[in-house]
Amino acid sequence: MKTVSRFVQKFTSLIACVLSCFDRVIFKGHLSLSRVKEVEKFIDYILKMRRVDFFKRCAPALAQRLVDHAQKYAARAGRPYPYRGSKFDKDKGAREILRKQPVVDGLIGVFCTKERCATFRLGRGDKRPQVVPDFIPQRVLYFYFLDPDLGLIHVRLQTWLPYTLQIAVNGHDYVARQMAKKPFGFVQQDNAFTRLDEPAQAQKLADKFAKLKWPKRLQRYALQVNPLVHAVLKGLSYYGVTDQAEYATDLLFTSKKSLAGLFAKLLEYAVIHFSAKDILGFLGRKLHGQFDGEVLTDYKTEREPGGRVKHHMKKNWLKMYDKFGLILRIETVINQPGECTIYRQCQHRDGTRCWGYYPMPKGVGNLHHDQRHALACNQRYLQALAVVDDPTPAYQELAQLTEPTKIEQRTYAGFNPARLEDLRLFAAVLDGDHIAQGFRNKDIRKALYKSNQDPKDIGRQSAAVGRLLKRLHLRHYVAKVPHTRRWKVTDRGRRVLGDAQAVYCRYWPEQFVRNAA
Repeated sequence: MKTVSRFVQKFTSLIACVLSCFDRVIFKGHLSLSRVKEVEKFIDYILKMRRVDFFKRCAPALAQRLVDHAQKYAARAGRPYPYRGSKFDKDKGAREILRKQPVVDGLIGVFCTKERCATFRLGRGDKRPQVVPDFIPQRVLYFYFLDPDLGLIHVRLQTWLPYTLQIAVNGHDYVARQMAKKPFGFVQQDNAFTRLDEPAQAQKLADKFAKLKWPKRLQRYALQVNPLVHAVLKGLSYYGVTDQAEYATDLLFTSKKSLAGLFAKLLEYAVIHFSAKDILGFLGRKLHGQFDGEVLTDYKTEREPGGRVKHHMKKNWLKMYDKFGLILRIETVINQPGECTIYRQCQHRDGTRCWGYYPMPKGVGNLHHDQRHALACNQRYLQALAVVDDPTPAYQELAQLTEPTKIEQRTYAGFNPARLEDLRLFAAVLDGDHIAQGFRNKDIRKALYKSNQDPKDIGRQSAAVGRLLKRLHLRHYVAKVPHTRRWKVTDRGRRVLGDAQAVYCRYWPEQFVRNAA
């Protein structure tokens, strides 16, 4: 898979290597008992018992059966089964057990705790008791395994209906395990690599993570931890979904000193300059009147080991922070795949299939969509940051912007950075809505001219915008998107036009805002 290059090209002397990889990924397994009607049907027709009897006697017995199975499972493997409070850091506890009682692979230990979970209880009804959804404290089992391919993982199981399963894995652990099987030198610290001798090979291994046979892997662990699937829940199987996917692009710098100064400027630029339109553009969305949600930027400096900026779009977000003072990490976190529109094949209810832009599916077999979308988000974010620490346009670039250009005996006028009409053109081209998919002639025309339905006026305005785009294109400020009628701003264009706009806004902000409105 193609990795980031534009940001790296500018700071190539400071960056040792780049790796784009899944970080924490949380899968959830759901039985067909997640709705009230399904639970009532299960009790009434599958178990064939009174609802009162199920909730008073059967459900507690089934919960105890799951706990007994976990205790026996741990005892057979010779591993601990401690009870811990809900605030206990179970990942840290599992690593401590692994340090004291190491294993090559298999079960590390089982933690039993009590947590509030989405479940069901019995409520009053007109003719008979009704099943009601509720959040109720219950015993929860955390099985920690050392998987031969995935490394440290945990499997979380609710002991009460609907017996939801959660499996958490880490893509960096997977890459480390695969590199350990080959003669690749590396140093892993927590969930990052502070040294990679073969970054290209590591990237190939990281790209395989999304293509693993996840449904089979999740089903195998489900059968190990939930004995009810073989007996009481016979006939039901878990359907796996991706509940959370974190995809990180790590840029490993040559030294802490080389990253320290640049990182502070990157944070400052991201907090000050990235608007809601920009953030939506990075995440592949557009700001429009029907957008129902919040777009926020959260900035923290008092954290270990350093600062962090997080851009929220509903329950999805984009983060930038450093790891150990050596790694600049750009990370896209997808909690709501349906908010991300991607180009994919869709099967309709009538059985037909077609290609187009559709919401991202959530099934575990579609993890490659998360990978492709998140990588594109990270690349767009880094591309926007490439202007940081870049000096004011050199004299040659400024001359190219202002002086006429002659191509094939035809002269094309330059632009005036102090002219408001030209600045409005720059602002329209650099608009955050165009980051993901580019812009069309119509988009610029609507930004520069007042709304007019007269076909003659629209034709004249469209031709005028075409001439302006031609002048920008000849100076390599915009480039045509292949096989489309869209344009995208180049790195040079974003730098030169952005700096010209910033200078004008700094000295004449009131005039620019008044005329732009």
